[in-house]
Amino acid sequence: MPPVPFPGREDDMTLQAASAPSDARNTPALSGAEVLMRALAEQGVEVIFGYPGGAVLPIYDALFKQNQIRHVLVRHEQAAVHAAEAYARSTGKVGVVLVTSGPGATNAVTGLLDAMMDSIPLVCLSGQVPTSLIGYDAFQEADTTGITRPVTKYNYLVRKPEDLAPTVHEAFAIARSGRPGPVLIDLPKNITVGDAPYMDAQEIAPRTERTQAKPDKDAVARAVKAMKNAKRPLFYTGGGIINSGPQASEALRKLVKMTGFPITSTLMGLGAYPGTDSQFLGMLGMHGTYEANLATHDCDVLIALGSRFDDRVTGRVDAFSPTSFKIHADIDPAQINKIIHVDEAIIGDVGETIAMMIEEWEKEPAYTHQNELAEWWSRIDAWRALDCLRFTQDQAPDAVIKPQQAIRRIYELARETGRDTYVSTEVGQHQMWAAQFFQFDHPNRWLTSGGLGTMGYGLPAAVGAQIAHPDALVMDIAGEASTLMNIQELGTIAQYRLPVKIFIINNHYMGMVRQWQELLHGSRYSESYSDALPDFVKLAESFHGTGMRVTQLSQLDDTIRQALAHDGPVIVDICVAEGENCFPMIPSGAAHNEMILGPEQGESGAKITKEGQMLV
Repeated sequence: MPPVPFPGREDDMTLQAASAPSDARNTPALSGAEVLMRALAEQGVEVIFGYPGGAVLPIYDALFKQNQIRHVLVRHEQAAVHAAEAYARSTGKVGVVLVTSGPGATNAVTGLLDAMMDSIPLVCLSGQVPTSLIGYDAFQEADTTGITRPVTKYNYLVRKPEDLAPTVHEAFAIARSGRPGPVLIDLPKNITVGDAPYMDAQEIAPRTERTQAKPDKDAVARAVKAMKNAKRPLFYTGGGIINSGPQASEALRKLVKMTGFPITSTLMGLGAYPGTDSQFLGMLGMHGTYEANLATHDCDVLIALGSRFDDRVTGRVDAFSPTSFKIHADIDPAQINKIIHVDEAIIGDVGETIAMMIEEWEKEPAYTHQNELAEWWSRIDAWRALDCLRFTQDQAPDAVIKPQQAIRRIYELARETGRDTYVSTEVGQHQMWAAQFFQFDHPNRWLTSGGLGTMGYGLPAAVGAQIAHPDALVMDIAGEASTLMNIQELGTIAQYRLPVKIFIINNHYMGMVRQWQELLHGSRYSESYSDALPDFVKLAESFHGTGMRVTQLSQLDDTIRQALAHDGPVIVDICVAEGENCFPMIPSGAAHNEMILGPEQGESGAKITKEGQMLV
């Protein structure tokens, strides 16, 4: 059957049309809400993150009558989506969100775009006024499908009862197929109240994104041939490897060890390859390591796996890895040559691609550039010797704490516990320091907002991760400004007794904003200082948790240990040096060899005038 678009919807995805058996209308009728619950259960849904309202009360009634699916009541719809994102990211399952019509749906938009940018599989169920009232400005009516079209992979407005079950099954197939992403189903109240037939997922042929899961064998062979001719190779890996599943990360480790090549990662790809391994150069990009960025600039073969060349990685596009032969493997053909022109494209599942690369690498002829590779590693080791993340911490007991010291000790002391650990972050300097100083050895443990950079992500993300992994250590590394964006989720944490540990790196500033104002705007700190912060210790206590505060170095380790050992939720307010900047830094519009380094690394790299002009 040829592709058939949904009525009233133009879409550039290539889809296979759904087909229903002729006897589907003869199945016993349930209410639409009951059909929805049954379809979700068939899709393996265990948890829904949501917030009720008038348009979805029939769904909440159906939820009340069953015991298979758990509902987590958040305090804001944006938080529901972020929690579902972290649930999906940490488990590999599709996250599910339930919101009401109008403001419920519009409050979810930020989270949906966040999931879209970071390729997180979600299904968002939004309530809608009855179909007879659509278009008449009814109470809490919104054009939800219109509003969310740009921020979802696909969306639906269910107008007929017989379309409900097939739509739910199809939504899950689209969310998880190809490049994952969020899908929204808008549910008018008359559809969920009235009778509707049920159809099993096996009874329909759901539309899915028509992707080339199996990579082209010849393209892989050409890529591996280029790899075997490389003298200064580099693997550049992204979140697509994690999205592909644990087998992709396992295959990546094997390939890197077989080749002996260095490897770097994007922010979203951390954990796909062990951060403690000697072949790992750290993160690349705007706040990546000196060695990772210079290796990217100087390599002769760049193997990009499951990454999309976003601007925070590439810097100045015309100067990105200027002399390398570029290989790009990605499941989304739209990403190929979108930003960086590549010499060899491999379209398909990145896990399959890596497995085929391993097979091809083991064939003759063997890699013959071991001497050149050894010289390449010598150059990299020289860059490493600069120790670009080095900072100076005054060791006096009453010394002001550097934020880098706080985050490094959180990592080291959490590692000492031996517990399976998941880390969410907010967005800003603390996020970049966490990416620099945490070394993730396993995928799915690093939960952060990459593409959209959403302040307020980390606290609800910690909720989602803790719900998914009740026995794990879940930490939110936060800034005081970002924490306040979704601080109401302390109520969710209290209600479900989630032992989340929140470490606030408190410098009284929107730190990354302040840093840019210092470096690019003549230290004119316009509206970036927080004059009226709450007492986070008392705030934690008011939400039935435990609050702690650290003001000097001598208190740091003991307080972190106490927080990690506590069996309930904890907020630790760590007061840090206010004016610390996050380095290395590639200024916007600069190349990878035009980094600004920290004061401990001397005068290397680029400088910026107060007018914002680059001087290289």
